Amino acid sequence: MQQTNLNAADIKQQISLVDLLAALGHQPAKPSGKELIYNSMLRETGTNPTFFVNRELNVWYDRSSGKGGSIIDFAMIYWKLTFIEALKKIASVSGQDFLIPAAGEKRLRRHARKLPHYCIEEIKPLGDNPIITEYITGRGILEVAKARLHEIYYFVEDEQKNRKQFFAAGWQNELGSWEVRNPNFKGSLGHKAITFIGRDDSRLAVFDNCFDYLSWLTENPLASESVLVLNSPDLLQSAIRKAKDFLEISVFFNRDYIGRLACAEFIQALPQAMDKSVQYKDFNSYNEMLITCIKKIRKVYRGC
Repeated sequence: MQQTNLNAADIKQQISLVDLLAALGHQPAKPSGKELIYNSMLRETGTNPTFFVNRELNVWYDRSSGKGGSIIDFAMIYWKLTFIEALKKIASVSGQDFLIPAAGEKRLRRHARKLPHYCIEEIKPLGDNPIITEYITGRGILEVAKARLHEIYYFVEDEQKNRKQFFAAGWQNELGSWEVRNPNFKGSLGHKAITFIGRDDSRLAVFDNCFDYLSWLTENPLASESVLVLNSPDLLQSAIRKAKDFLEISVFFNRDYIGRLACAEFIQALPQAMDKSVQYKDFNSYNEMLITCIKKIRKVYRGC
């Protein structure tokens, strides 16, 4: 086997938990959208499908035990191993020979994989591009988005200098990079980071993404709380550190198992935080609820 020098973050991103489970003889009981559901392998009587895997995020949550996390967290619990032992076990089962440093050993510097080059050509106010306008309108947030989102025009160039043009609605994070979305893509141009909007020094509202924030703002136009948007589930700890000094924290995360897990971790770290997702308890997200309500209202008007 060819050795590669990967750290824990690399293993979390590059080794598929689904493939690891398959190598161990565990197959999903049923698919559920982006998720696969397995009979729990963390309990001796794991005959019920309570073990969820999100293939896109490469994370898991076991409803029967209330535990979840990354592929490394799974390995540590499944085999009852230490962190370094879990890395070695994942390497062995996945058939890859990682150069895993011993505890305290200085890690060799890795050369980053060269990514396609992107360049922002133009930034415009929202409303110039009909495709973006239709997309934001469909999300039910056009009016509040006009002063908060922009149209981002950019190109991506690969190593062969092949260039492709793109446009998207853009939302700036606190590092000055852009979180971009269009009907077919969501991602980042530059470094991922949270977005923070400072207003009230004692009250804070926390959201997964800008669409949920703008949905909440649509329904609460006079809201004066400070706002924190994660922009990525990987930035939960950054959000917790930013939020720690607020006295009142309202958490509006998605109601899927990843969102519930993140909310529980947030509240455990900051007891002053409260789960406010009950406001859209019949939906996965605040934006999903808003879209459904708008569709119902339009249907009533068409029937008049």
